[in-house]
Amino acid sequence: MKSIARRLANGAVLTGARWLDRVGQIVPGTRAAEGFGSLGRGTSIGFPMATLMGQRSIHIGEDTLVGRHVSLAVGYGVLDTRAPERALVIGDRCVIGARCTIVAHESVVIGDGVWFGQDIFVSDASHGYQDPELPIGEQFGTHDPVEIGSGTWIGHGAIILPGTRIGRNVVVAAGSVVRGVVEDHTVVGGAPARVLRRLEPGVGWVGTRGDVRPVLHGPFGLAAAAALEAEDEATA
Repeated sequence: MKSIARRLANGAVLTGARWLDRVGQIVPGTRAAEGFGSLGRGTSIGFPMATLMGQRSIHIGEDTLVGRHVSLAVGYGVLDTRAPERALVIGDRCVIGARCTIVAHESVVIGDGVWFGQDIFVSDASHGYQDPELPIGEQFGTHDPVEIGSGTWIGHGAIILPGTRIGRNVVVAAGSVVRGVVEDHTVVGGAPARVLRRLEPGVGWVGTRGDVRPVLHGPFGLAAAAALEAEDEATA
């Protein structure tokens, strides 16, 4: 009897959890969606959320997926009225992984088709420290906008610091700490992050030691594979 009761209870709990996931998510047309500056068609924010603050200054494009336990925050608190109208902007077709935190005070702009792994932190401001008498947590640093270009992938656990400008189709390796300008079509990693590989037109993806990886086309490089196969057959 205990086994049967446990099975029934387990099934009921899981069914209830799936129901909560479904009805708790924020999608266009829900009451919570009305609090955002804009929330595009096909976009969803998973339930439960971690923190949502300053939604009126948050704009998210179409067909973007925001995972569970994500924090999207603008400003220094619910009473902060100084936030710009478009402080946090996320483009179309993005994926923001579970437990990510994005905090904007002036401007964080994420382009289209940007994919985040999990546990990523992005902010355009940090704490000050120069008053030796005042606790660090009470010293507010300067605001330095962040931009992440379209098509970029940010790996698990990366930290994007204030003032960072990441280009298009960049790979940021897991666990990296990024600050400064990152050019288009590069692979960066480390703490602090440095360039590991960059695209050189007509050559390929060139590593820091001069090794070259070929340019491939399509999700799995199918076009390149087909071309290599045809070349092999022609020379056979």
